[in-house]
Amino acid sequence: MYVDRNAAGETTPQERRDEAQPDSRVLGRVVQCDGARATIAAFADGSDGAVTGLWTVGRLISISLGSARTVGLVYSIAKAERVWNVDRQNAIEVSVELIGEVRDTPPASTPVFDRGITVYPHIGAISHRIRSRDLQAIYDLAGRQAIRIGSLSQDDKIDACIAIDDTLNRHFAVVGTTGVGKSTAVSLLLRKALVARPDLRVLILDPHNEFAPSLADHAVRIDAASLDLPFWLFRLEELTEVLFRGREAAAEEVDLLRDLIPIAKNHYRNPGSGIYIKRGADALTADTPVPYRMADLLRLIDERMGLLETKNDRPIYRSLKTRIEAAVSDPRYRFMFNSRLIEDTIHETVGKIFRVPHHGRPVTCFEMAGLPSEVVNSVCSVLARLAFDLALWSEGRLRLLMLCEEAHRYMPADPRMGFAPTRHALSRIAKEGRKYGCYLGVVTQRPGELDPTVLSQCSTVFAMRLANEQDQAIIRSAIADSSASTLSFLSSMGQREAIAFGEGVATTMRLKFEKLDPAFIPGSAGKRDEKEPAEDGEIDLAGIVDRLRNVSKASQSLSISGEPVSPLRQAGEPAPEPRQPGQSDERPPAATREDDPLDLGYGLRPGTFGMRPQRS
Repeated sequence: MYVDRNAAGETTPQERRDEAQPDSRVLGRVVQCDGARATIAAFADGSDGAVTGLWTVGRLISISLGSARTVGLVYSIAKAERVWNVDRQNAIEVSVELIGEVRDTPPASTPVFDRGITVYPHIGAISHRIRSRDLQAIYDLAGRQAIRIGSLSQDDKIDACIAIDDTLNRHFAVVGTTGVGKSTAVSLLLRKALVARPDLRVLILDPHNEFAPSLADHAVRIDAASLDLPFWLFRLEELTEVLFRGREAAAEEVDLLRDLIPIAKNHYRNPGSGIYIKRGADALTADTPVPYRMADLLRLIDERMGLLETKNDRPIYRSLKTRIEAAVSDPRYRFMFNSRLIEDTIHETVGKIFRVPHHGRPVTCFEMAGLPSEVVNSVCSVLARLAFDLALWSEGRLRLLMLCEEAHRYMPADPRMGFAPTRHALSRIAKEGRKYGCYLGVVTQRPGELDPTVLSQCSTVFAMRLANEQDQAIIRSAIADSSASTLSFLSSMGQREAIAFGEGVATTMRLKFEKLDPAFIPGSAGKRDEKEPAEDGEIDLAGIVDRLRNVSKASQSLSISGEPVSPLRQAGEPAPEPRQPGQSDERPPAATREDDPLDLGYGLRPGTFGMRPQRS
């Protein structure tokens, strides 16, 4: 076979080619071509016997066709006889995947890249190293707002940029096995996005408590001790998940809650109304986020148990009452049932979690490591549902990014696993959120276990090293263009390397993320040096046990100064003043506030959360 042999000896370390030296760029000639691939005949060594190394897997090359240059990706190199000859040149066959064309546009002859092939390479067409400016044209974003996140793996002097608006608006995913730098890449992307989009608010579901230190200058931390999420914001399914602690709920007890919770809500809003329930547009349901008191709910259960017609159902009532009292008195659920959360504090709750106003810190790191495992699903469901509703009713003024670390926990591929309301809330963001300014970021090490519907809605994917064949197959099925061969490198990529494809990039791009300062790497802060193990005297075992029990010293006592503490009131809280004769024990709902600069009307806009405006 015929191959030009003047390709050796005139290369640069960056393997760039100069237009003034066309002969030095010739590498081989096309000997076979079909609709998507071509085979190039070349030599692995020069005329002097030195191996040039010009052909390497993963590199882009050009095939000259006169008016256009076809761009190919090298995905395989082979030597037919599988024997290396020392005394003469070694012929090789190079397989490339055709990914597009580069054309020079007059008058300045600026190269422009187009996906797809209009003119296919002919037999004997010359292949050569790609120009630096052609590489830049391939990854040019055509005027879209771009941010630099690293450099190309093929040429570290060319910036790797993404279109930040398309990346956020159409959702994105970062996938990769443990230890390849997913969290570091996410931290980098968030920092770059906040600079480019200062109006963005970010809520991170952080199961490992690692992002807050790395985003200390942008983020606030909310954990089990600082979270205030009133139980009355939970829908019936979410509250049931908490009360039954992740186990299958008893249908009879759920029906009782569905009947009694609206009565308790109506009793709170309209003291003295008894069991009267409004009908029509103002009707309250178990899902309406209106405050009520657990004391009223327990009183209603007691009243029902005392009725003669409920004699046979008393075990059901007694079981439900026991569940409620256990949850209310459990110190781990203090973030839901604290006595101060009875009043209508939806402004404070939503404003704190979603950073409205953000006071220079638009990121919320919701640390879930300290939350009971049986309530994590319900809390995530509430937050995802609130995020979508806030973006919807803000009429485009509030832009929210919901970032789900370990997303396969909340949106598993198996519909029988996970918590259905959480899956539905996050799927709603994935399907409809971009219309209203609510975006989804998915981070997972097991894309094969993630709901494929959600992954298909992520229009930009950053695929880092993946060793599992099932995970690799999922990513291959998600790639939309003709660069599928790029993903053959998924199992062998280095640290901080990723293959980016989708709406956020011009074409499939293999890149290396910028190196972050060690202080900004998630999980790096607070780690003990493994070479210096702790002495026995440095381990506070009693403190560890207290944290394991999650019971403060104040709540360990069942009484204070001989006064029994109600399970509905935290230990140490002052007892209520004695009621005067004729005085009602009901407290009117707290006056809602309207001091939010965005005037989102949390809970005030008709239909937003099923609440009517309440003004003092």
